[in-house]
Amino acid sequence: MMGITIETIEPDASLPAASDVVVIGGGIIGITTALFLAREGISVTVCEKGEVGHEQSGRNWGWVRVMGRDPGEIPLGLESMRLWEDMDRLVGGDTGFTRSGIVYVADTAAKFAEQEAWLEHARTYQLDSRLLSKREIDAVLPGGKRAYAGAMFTPSDARAEPQKAVPAMARALRRHGGTVLTRCAVRGIETAGGRVSGVVTERGRIACQRAVLAGGAWSRLFLDNLGIDLPALKILGSVFRTEPLDGPPTHAVGASDFAFRKRQDGGYTIAHRGASVAEIVPDSFRLLFDFLPSLARQRHELRLRLGERFLEEARTPKSWSLDQETPFERNRILDPKPSEGILQEARRNLIAAFPGFAGLKVKESWGGLIDATPDAVPIIGEVPRLPGFFLATGFSGHGFGIGPGAGRLIADLVSGRTPLIDPKPFRLERFARLERTTRAR
Repeated sequence: MMGITIETIEPDASLPAASDVVVIGGGIIGITTALFLAREGISVTVCEKGEVGHEQSGRNWGWVRVMGRDPGEIPLGLESMRLWEDMDRLVGGDTGFTRSGIVYVADTAAKFAEQEAWLEHARTYQLDSRLLSKREIDAVLPGGKRAYAGAMFTPSDARAEPQKAVPAMARALRRHGGTVLTRCAVRGIETAGGRVSGVVTERGRIACQRAVLAGGAWSRLFLDNLGIDLPALKILGSVFRTEPLDGPPTHAVGASDFAFRKRQDGGYTIAHRGASVAEIVPDSFRLLFDFLPSLARQRHELRLRLGERFLEEARTPKSWSLDQETPFERNRILDPKPSEGILQEARRNLIAAFPGFAGLKVKESWGGLIDATPDAVPIIGEVPRLPGFFLATGFSGHGFGIGPGAGRLIADLVSGRTPLIDPKPFRLERFARLERTTRAR
């Protein structure tokens, strides 16, 4: 069965004339940012061009992890885990959060050595991650048939349900006084005296002192109209979920050529951990030198494809006036087709490694577009040349798990509070090319 089922929320009906903060984008980053601001008594409005949580925030694997993160992301992961632990109470709803443990298995001695190196670095944070010998793997993951060089296991890592978590957070935001507008695209930013003074939506203007762009895969296009050249490309992930299935491990597992995790409904979410599609588009050439190092590192994981999206993006306007219809209004929800070839590979690899999956029945399959930066680390912070305008984008497939911590960090920065997490690893300025913010048109 194709497609994905994601909960929807009842939006607010009226556009406010003014709000302290406007958040552009209703994924997990935008919604959690707004939720933490609203809890501090700050008036906040979320504008979502489509439906809350219906793009990558509702299409990811549902992993909530600290293990394996970039060193700069570990504090963000720890803060997120603390917030996830209390999330059901915080939002007054069910997000599916469960501490179920995650295992990364290593096919080769070289991969196991990488795990050892990461664990040595992470000891500073007193994580419960530990290495598993070949014998210990069998005890933690019974029923496996593949021989591994070793594994890394973090019992405290967790999972949640993407299709219901973000809508639950959005409902809580509304209960705390925040406004949530769906089918309401933001066309651009207005300024006065060199700083943000409002946003213009397809339904009218909202006066505000600060705005946060949490636009995911749409962020680069939005910033194009502001003359800001964001180094981000879209990567296609493909996922399927099964009918309820008993027998396979309940820990989430990441291997070189498959990944799975148990779902709240008794089924499994399954993907190919070592294969994603990188569509060749005009931006692929514009950003070639930014992404060359990561392309070299991930050359075995990315599958380049030239298809219809090249012409689609070539024809997409990169600039518009605020009284014009924008690309965000013409395509409300990114709903790409998954790669059936990659999903079939994942299924075969999984069944060969864990025969307990042999009887699985696919219930849904879907694709999602991931906003990726050259270093696979998000961009969080105020735009230096536009006071009052904050970016929260480029989460590179990590956004669901670290979403609550990122939302807390962004809310701290926007409200002027001392942030609980050091924001320096996420600064926009780390990309030197962004000093040249205005492109020739």
